Amino acid sequence: MARLLRPLIAVLGGVAWAFCFGREALVLAPWLALVPLLLMLGDRRAGWLGLLHGIAYWLTAVPWIRLTLEVYGGLSSALAVVLLVLLAVYLGSYTWAFAWLGRRLWQRGGAWALVGLPALWVSLEWLRTYLWTGFPWNLAGTAWAEVPGALQISAWIGIYGVSFLVLFVNTALARAILTRRPAVWLAVAGGCLVLLAFGARWAGGPPLEKMPGPTRAVRIVQPNIPNLTNIMQSKLDRFYARLMRLSDQACDVDGALLIWPESAAWPRTVDDPRLRADLARLARRGCTVLLNSTVREGERVFNSALLVGADGVDGRYDKRHLVPYGEHVPLADWLPFVGTIARMAGQFTAGTDVNLLHWQDQRLGMAICFEVIFPSEVASSVRAGATVLTTVTNDAWYGDTWAPWQHFRAARFRAAETHRPLLRAAITGVSGIIGPDGRVVERIGVFEEGILRARVAGGSGTTPAVRAPWLVPLVCSLIAAFAIFLSARERSVRLSRDSGERS
Repeated sequence: MARLLRPLIAVLGGVAWAFCFGREALVLAPWLALVPLLLMLGDRRAGWLGLLHGIAYWLTAVPWIRLTLEVYGGLSSALAVVLLVLLAVYLGSYTWAFAWLGRRLWQRGGAWALVGLPALWVSLEWLRTYLWTGFPWNLAGTAWAEVPGALQISAWIGIYGVSFLVLFVNTALARAILTRRPAVWLAVAGGCLVLLAFGARWAGGPPLEKMPGPTRAVRIVQPNIPNLTNIMQSKLDRFYARLMRLSDQACDVDGALLIWPESAAWPRTVDDPRLRADLARLARRGCTVLLNSTVREGERVFNSALLVGADGVDGRYDKRHLVPYGEHVPLADWLPFVGTIARMAGQFTAGTDVNLLHWQDQRLGMAICFEVIFPSEVASSVRAGATVLTTVTNDAWYGDTWAPWQHFRAARFRAAETHRPLLRAAITGVSGIIGPDGRVVERIGVFEEGILRARVAGGSGTTPAVRAPWLVPLVCSLIAAFAIFLSARERSVRLSRDSGERS
């Protein structure tokens, strides 16, 4: 029975950590949710306990992937569940690596444990951001979205730096419990609170209504259109009519920018005569439309964002980071069965350029769908000169789950990191207007229909997180590698000394 207790704690700990990424962001729980995992690092089975923790976490945090595989991929429920479990095992392997590599740091204790373990966690998050096309979903720092100062200080240290702080606090608490020295925890917590207060006071950008410079009218349209696979033409026409009705209502100010979500006009593309006529009608009323459409160039197909005004298409951005097994099939030539499983996946071509969209005196930095969860890609738009960030997405595939809210919180950090207002249009929610300090100015929830109206002024200048988004994770990787090396070296010396004494 005792042998089963720790695996049970590992599973429950993973579930508890997942709830820190639920529908509503929590304030206190993320400060201690990883303590059970850290306390298990002293167990000789730490690696496997970490794997159990990671699998439980991912199965609880992202079960909506099964829905996507069934609805979009056309897979059977049984196969979708198997693939979800395999994905959870893969993602859980990062927690296994953290526990296995971090066990020596935990046993060593002291400053190296307090700093080395958070650095190790961040280095593994950085690896997850890029390995196998990358999946930086639910980085630890996003759990602090409602912790005062966390968003603002990300302008200095980025989301990875906030992840470091999350692990730093959890590690300090776990060490305090182990050593029964609560004064250590109080000192560390006080230090983090001071740091966050500094971030809230000095690091944040100005609120949206206090942005300097002339403001421009924007309108975000959320038509609440469900998934459009296998839907009769009559329903497609009704959904399109809803989109245009809302757009007509939104076009109430000359010069306004209307932002449509990803797939809002599907299956119509920008070459469709009816869509072109409706866009021209809105342009005559003085409104420019930012919409999503597929664009064909010979044999290549792009998932694009297009800016359409009085002169037709005024700008185009091609999605650079495609969704694996959704918009392209990795390894399809090497593993043909993968293409069979993902038979409904598109074969898009990835864009290669940032391509800012020029609207009036503003330059729009685009992110289509899950591109917004990649800090470095959004930062590249700002370095290229983006004054306003825009992201369009179709989160209808996820249903009324935690996914739209997890996605939305990632967008809040991109705004805060870059000191840019961010405009998010989601076909079924969550759409929102986010200030350059990461604060939600206004939003429309999941499965609601509506229009968001605002006036925005673009930002200028670059933050440390924009200039070098790689710096904090690189430093963390070096610290983690050095700490692990020292721990291994000390263990080797100790074993050699013990062997000599026995002889």
